[in-house]
Amino acid sequence: MVPRPKTVKPLEDYRLVISFDNGETRLYDMSAMIAKPFYCKLRNKHLFKTVKVSDITLEWATGEDICPNELYSNSKPI
Repeated sequence: MVPRPKTVKPLEDYRLVISFDNGETRLYDMSAMIAKPFYCKLRNKHLFKTVKVSDITLEWATGEDICPNELYSNSKPI
């Protein structure tokens, strides 16, 4: 089973620091994702900072979310 996010902190340049339920803290870079149509609203830095943990993944106030597998597999330990 893929670890689930417990906390998230948005950083500049569309990066996220995510703490997972397995004790790891990882850095996820969303800069490539916000070029995709589904995430284009998140180019607005105020909206990007609305990210929160929602059930097994992350979600923004505008409804965007990310697959938990994507979050963990494509983030880097810090």
